[in-house]
Amino acid sequence: MTAPPPLLPLMLRGALQSPFKRPRGTDNTPPPHGTSRITQLQVRAEHLTAYERVCAYPTTRDDLPVTYPHILGFPLAMRLMSARSFPLPLLGLVHTSIGITQQRDLSPAGTYELTVTIPELRPHHRGTEAVVVTGLRPTGDTGETPVWESTSTYLARHRTDTPAPEEQPKAEPLPGGTEWRLAGDLGRRYGAASGDRNPIHLHPLTARAFGFPRAIAHGMWTVARCLAEFGAHGPVHVQARFKAPVLLPGTVTYAARGPAFELRSGGGDRLHLTGEVTALTG
Repeated sequence: MTAPPPLLPLMLRGALQSPFKRPRGTDNTPPPHGTSRITQLQVRAEHLTAYERVCAYPTTRDDLPVTYPHILGFPLAMRLMSARSFPLPLLGLVHTSIGITQQRDLSPAGTYELTVTIPELRPHHRGTEAVVVTGLRPTGDTGETPVWESTSTYLARHRTDTPAPEEQPKAEPLPGGTEWRLAGDLGRRYGAASGDRNPIHLHPLTARAFGFPRAIAHGMWTVARCLAEFGAHGPVHVQARFKAPVLLPGTVTYAARGPAFELRSGGGDRLHLTGEVTALTG
């Protein structure tokens, strides 16, 4: 079995190289060597259970949570984004969105091929976005599309001439909602389960070094927790957009209506996450 590379050395390598990278506003060339792959990947039961528990996914289901393959692919994404050839600094990259398309349930007992690629760097009105595509397919599957695929965008902020899009009217909060109280150690618990031990999530002191008043929740925890509450599984398409960080400890409100879901705080004034879940048919 081939295992994902360890995350910590990759994050340290990317952090050390970050001060020497200067992105250009017009650079949308795909970075060289923008693909990483592992084969014969098998899910470790203890890793899956730890992830399900911290994200509140049911541990009694016999399929993988819809966000779990992203965690499997994250080390490969870090391998690409921490490489010397990747033109954007790893420090300061902000995960701005993720779209997931899952064609069918995925068995925890399966053997998979996992591929991560960076097909595009594109201009953004606040800098440059890297597009990261992760695909998961059973080993030996020769279908044209993976059974699970995600597209994430990561923003490197810098000066740019790209015009800002027209400002949209402020959306009203979805009706109803459930309040969640988030503990101060949530970032450490999710970091232990996912392997993502970015210092902005671990402790107030390390978060302050990067400009945050307290530690912040992982964006992928917020979307995973929302999808667990929503009950998203099976053939499905998910689109989520990260709007503002969630400070830890803190209190947030989850709400859903139809295909839409969101996460807010401050009595609804501060929007952290919006998304939609669409069942796939046919």
